[in-house]
Amino acid sequence: MSKFDAIRPFYDSEVNNALKSSLNHPMMKALMDFTFPGVEEEVWKAKLSETHSIRDFQCNFIYKSVQKVLEKSSDGLTTSGFEKLEPNTSYLFISNHRDIILDTSLLNVALFEHGLTMTASAIGDNLVQKAFLHTLSKLNRNFVVQRGLSPRELLMSSKNMSEYIAQLLLHENRSVWIAQREGRTKDGNDATNSGVLKMLSMGSDEKNIMNYFKKIKIVPVSLSYEYDPTDALKMPQLLAEAKQEIYIKEKNEDFITLLSGIIGQKKRIHIHIGDVLDSEIDEVVSLEQNPNKQIQLLTQKIDDSILSSYKLWPTNYIAYDMLHSTNQFEKKYTIEEKQLFQRRLELRIDDNSTVLKEGFLAMYANPVVNKLKYNNATV
Repeated sequence: MSKFDAIRPFYDSEVNNALKSSLNHPMMKALMDFTFPGVEEEVWKAKLSETHSIRDFQCNFIYKSVQKVLEKSSDGLTTSGFEKLEPNTSYLFISNHRDIILDTSLLNVALFEHGLTMTASAIGDNLVQKAFLHTLSKLNRNFVVQRGLSPRELLMSSKNMSEYIAQLLLHENRSVWIAQREGRTKDGNDATNSGVLKMLSMGSDEKNIMNYFKKIKIVPVSLSYEYDPTDALKMPQLLAEAKQEIYIKEKNEDFITLLSGIIGQKKRIHIHIGDVLDSEIDEVVSLEQNPNKQIQLLTQKIDDSILSSYKLWPTNYIAYDMLHSTNQFEKKYTIEEKQLFQRRLELRIDDNSTVLKEGFLAMYANPVVNKLKYNNATV
């Protein structure tokens, strides 16, 4: 038994059996009916029964599912920076995290369309509690991040995951996606947790950790949605934090958020691929010799890339002007766009809580605030 068996996706040799065992699951039927409307059940069942690899499952089914999501719930996906990536090369993509499923799914769609290596992607075990979702995640090349562990268990789990990520990147030529911090951004402030880099460093057998970070080709990724389909769902947690209360999730909250992210309206979506961090790592090494301080500096380099290249939408500028009672960015949006956003605010935040309204606006406005910190960024 491999030490990675508890967290790894399926091997290709396991894919066909997993698919055959899931053919009659109601959630598989719902997924296929959504992806292939009007297609007889026997047709997609036969096609699934002939699928023997994760790549075939992703290309023939998941890719088409994501295209259907984009068609039904967005005004399209645009990308930039993918031309900097080399074919048949593995990268460690570290990105901001807005949507549970779509962030990685859309990145893989873009990688596939550009003829690049698709990713194995981290997913929290809280999202795969249902047996079918666990199977589906393993079919979609997700590996599990174990949550809610004791400090000792967490250390062991982190080391195991870091070694698995190193195995993928350096020995299997498989790209990896990981979020810049645990959980999705709730307030629009995208910030990398240095603990992510410390976890990654545990997979290295090199004395100089910065050499390892160069070797695994870290690529910061900026994902932005014009409308966050789960914006209102994030408000109870923000309200609890404002009251300095501990937020306790409702039963099935993660699953509801997952579905809302997929089917909710997003309007336009953009993914920007930053530069591979190479000269930036050299700069870190020239400035600091202490490993912990080096990690802090590298964390800032990732943030600089993600924040400075973040695609801002009219919704971001509108929220900034509303929150700060200004017209500073009024040329960035139309009256109709502002009315539409105000209407969304009224429908989604239906009580008179100033904290909730300001929290909702800040979620959209903070990317503008963060981008204003960079002199060379286009705001």
